[in-house]
Amino acid sequence: MHVPTLVLRTFAAPIELRTPRVLLRQWKDSDSDAWAAMNADPAVRRYFPAVLNRTEAQAEAERIRGAIAQRGWGMWALEIPGVHAFAGFVGLSVPGYEAPWMPAVEIGWRLAPTAWHRGYATEGAAAALDFAFTHLELPQVVALSVPTNGPSHNVMHRIGMVRDAAADFDHPRVPADSPLRRHILHRISPEQWRRHIARG
Repeated sequence: MHVPTLVLRTFAAPIELRTPRVLLRQWKDSDSDAWAAMNADPAVRRYFPAVLNRTEAQAEAERIRGAIAQRGWGMWALEIPGVHAFAGFVGLSVPGYEAPWMPAVEIGWRLAPTAWHRGYATEGAAAALDFAFTHLELPQVVALSVPTNGPSHNVMHRIGMVRDAAADFDHPRVPADSPLRRHILHRISPEQWRRHIARG
């Protein structure tokens, strides 16, 4: 079976995205404490197999930061100017594992509890999606989550994504005996995105 290749545009320097309320930017050393605290919080990690210790959290941050340095875009640090110096991340990534729906670029977010229920994830994700289709010219963007992650599903729907029930899969990086192994997939194409934008 022919597996399509995914051509990804890169930029010489990290891109920043700004909306009326949020800034998506490259990570800073000063983000480390807030990031570590987030990932030690069971509420933040409730849809993940476990919380992260500081070393694990720092390793994840370094991988994310490195991807942005390499491509110019990625899972940007989320700043709410004048409110939160660091509120988590929102952005785009290339999954580093095999799945039936690959190759694809994933959109995702993880916010600190102090930034929940303010619409920041939706606002940042909409900006990231605009970048994905306007500047990267991607053929699609996907989002994945466990079936019980209602808050993330709501963000996906608000930015115009549609669930692909036929693409449900067992996440290869989640233990086989974990109740969080099964994931569902949402997708959006450039055409669907344009229709969603037109509807306002």
